[in-house]
Amino acid sequence: MIRTSYYQDLTKMNTFGMKVKARCFMEYDSVADLVDIEFEELARPVLHIGGGSNLLFTDDFKGTVLHSNIDFIEILEDGNCDTSERHCERSVAISTPVLVSVGAGVVFDDFCAWAAKEGLWGVENLSYIPGEVGASAVQNIGAYGVEVKDVIHKVYCYDTLEEEFVNFDVEECCYGYRDSIFKNSEFKGRYIVTHVVFTLSRDPRPVLDYGHLKTEIERCCEEHSSRHSEERSDVGILTPALIRKVIIKIRKEKLPEPSVVGSAGSFFKNPVISLEHFARIESAAKAEHGPDYKVPHYIIENQTLTPHGEDQLPSRHCEERSDVAISTTTVKVPAAWMIEQCGWKGRRSGGAAVWEKQPLVIVNYTGNAYPEEIIGLEKRIIASVKAKFGVDLHPEVEHV
Repeated sequence: MIRTSYYQDLTKMNTFGMKVKARCFMEYDSVADLVDIEFEELARPVLHIGGGSNLLFTDDFKGTVLHSNIDFIEILEDGNCDTSERHCERSVAISTPVLVSVGAGVVFDDFCAWAAKEGLWGVENLSYIPGEVGASAVQNIGAYGVEVKDVIHKVYCYDTLEEEFVNFDVEECCYGYRDSIFKNSEFKGRYIVTHVVFTLSRDPRPVLDYGHLKTEIERCCEEHSSRHSEERSDVGILTPALIRKVIIKIRKEKLPEPSVVGSAGSFFKNPVISLEHFARIESAAKAEHGPDYKVPHYIIENQTLTPHGEDQLPSRHCEERSDVAISTTTVKVPAAWMIEQCGWKGRRSGGAAVWEKQPLVIVNYTGNAYPEEIIGLEKRIIASVKAKFGVDLHPEVEHV
């Protein structure tokens, strides 16, 4: 079924809470509905949204907004598929793969909760990220050392140009840091994700080497062991559900609830820079804070670095770029650290503000912020980080 409305209020359909309207809004329930939509006749431009969690509406939308309500989770195969050819950047051996098909309209955290309840590993680190499954495959969401591309097997789409259903292997999606073929200017808007097939595992494969996650997990294990010392070992209680519980606790402590304070989560991408550039930043930081000061960072081995500091993953859908440097070791520096060092943490600008607990997040502080206030604050942050560190911050949030 397709439901159509005009001059639809989108305030509750974007987590920033921007008070904007869409000239036309269409919501559909099945893949069959997509065939019935006359895409050539829709008011332009056309924007497909998920939970509206990575969008900043800068004005009323003068075209058509589409939303999927395709809602299902189904196990396709459980331990009987060959994954020897499957791309896995972390080279994690998956001895008991479980293929799970999930509708694009499923809330991603609901999928994480389902997987944890089923005892399936792979998406527990991505718990509590707002948005829907279809958008997760477009954005390549990530958190705590895991990106969704690490567990994607195939992405199924409707090609609005050729009017046919197609699918992409994970390699064909050209995934990069918060990037994919679906965000490429040549293909953007052409493919509508209908469902995603994930490769999960019944065998433990925890990823705990990011930030203070391991420390929090160890603390929870110790507390459990002290209460149930005769029942099981630390390894025995390390489950997807436990990791999910800790992740949610950490995120709630650091990030605002969109239902209470509007935001789009992490507003900026973490910049990837050369070792030489990082050495200069580290030297300046030690001069400012003392010789023992440590700049938070993450070493990335064999990463291709463009002149703009963005990583790239070539595929047959992404032509080789002449301006891409050879693969080298690079450094990812938290944008939150840079923003805080520039004095922005907790500062307000009109109705917008930098979140007091996590400077990577810009919030609709008053609930009535104008898009111009958000954008103005964004530009001032970018300018100050550039002036202090020589680094160009790029927004993770899409401006529409």
